[in-house]
Amino acid sequence: MANVDYDQLGERLGKELLEKRLHRQANPEPRLFGTGGKTVKMETLRALHSGLKRMMKIAGLYKIGRRNALDVQTEKHDWFFPNLPKAFDGTRILHLSDIHIDQNPALSDVLGKKIAELEFDYCFFTGDFREGTFDDFQTPTRSAAELLKKINTPVYAVLGNHDFIEMVPILENAGIRVLLNEHVLLKKEGAEIALIGVDDPYHFKTDDLAKAASGIPENSFNILLAHAPNLAIKIPDYPISLYLCGHTHGGQVCYPGGRPILARSRRNRNKGRWQIGEMQGYTSRGAGVSSIGVRFHCPPEITLHVLHIQTP
Repeated sequence: MANVDYDQLGERLGKELLEKRLHRQANPEPRLFGTGGKTVKMETLRALHSGLKRMMKIAGLYKIGRRNALDVQTEKHDWFFPNLPKAFDGTRILHLSDIHIDQNPALSDVLGKKIAELEFDYCFFTGDFREGTFDDFQTPTRSAAELLKKINTPVYAVLGNHDFIEMVPILENAGIRVLLNEHVLLKKEGAEIALIGVDDPYHFKTDDLAKAASGIPENSFNILLAHAPNLAIKIPDYPISLYLCGHTHGGQVCYPGGRPILARSRRNRNKGRWQIGEMQGYTSRGAGVSSIGVRFHCPPEITLHVLHIQTP
């Protein structure tokens, strides 16, 4: 295991937020319906998942759902902004989210082949490298790092509600820059844009946008990475041009037509493109699966975002 410098992580994340995160990591409280739902014992949650899996196997649906979970789609979206610096016109961003690599080990090869087919300038990962929430984190983190370090462009990431803070040294030793309520300035031909990353705003609630954005040049073009879309309604007046996130899996198990049986966000931000004021956003369906590990009417995705200057 990589050495963990908690003092350094506290400086980066925020000392009080680090303490909050470590407490939540040590005292997991799985909930049936999100952070505000009813708390259940881990054994109860596992029994529920096991029961659902058995029912799906009896109905002949489980193998189909697992096969669907490997049918990764490549989505492409063009975005137009009046304040995008000219040097970044045409910039291509690979957006990955929610790979939950230990839930479906076969996914690593599928993603590797899909990613190899694409050309892009940056890779942004919006959390949930692993599936487990309280057990071994080192093995899945190394597996995720092995996949991502094959990417030959800069890789930036934020942590999700399944990720532990101790995963950061393993990821960063593999060349993945994790943003813990921090920002970096991406520079090209004398111009720059700000990439802001906040820690998980959903379960750990350790996000601090003010800290993350501190020191960003005035009138900067800003991209925000967050694990979940729930910050969007809190920051409509903050100068964020593009908000990228995941967490929802698009519902993962949906009715025909893609309407989620159980949504993890408001429907208009549960998947795909959305907009609040001047801020444009995108919620990835995620590349992996969680819980019982199947998908229906909601294929996994990797996403290629292309930035353009909006012309009058």
